[in-house]
Amino acid sequence: METDNSKVLYTAVTHTTGGRTGESRSSDGKLDIKLSTPGSIGPGTNPEQLFAAGWSACFIGAMGKAAASLQVSLPIGHYVSTEVDLISGDDGYSLQARLNISLPGFDPETAKSIIEGASQTCPYSKAIKGNIKTQYNLI
Repeated sequence: METDNSKVLYTAVTHTTGGRTGESRSSDGKLDIKLSTPGSIGPGTNPEQLFAAGWSACFIGAMGKAAASLQVSLPIGHYVSTEVDLISGDDGYSLQARLNISLPGFDPETAKSIIEGASQTCPYSKAIKGNIKTQYNLI
């Protein structure tokens, strides 16, 4: 018999209406946005931008933990620029992504170790592993 020792740390709750041209609000009121389709000139953001922002933020947190395990701190000026492509193929719509990661001042080997560690622990990276073509680029 397996036991589940998982503990829920946080639950995000949103209410969305209208799909890609609607609105979305979080239960705590901290998120209240208009949605739009990718490339439109209308107000609002799109799900791909929200996913990219969330993944970037999560990945930076995971890099901090990976850096700490190597007994270093993330450098001032570090960042992640995430690009999420909405693509259409023979099997319908899907996503692909590139995380462009800047870790100024680190030698390439240390930076790559941090990126690899973060890709193994970031919940977003773990959720998409094997489902979305992803590149982690040290820039």
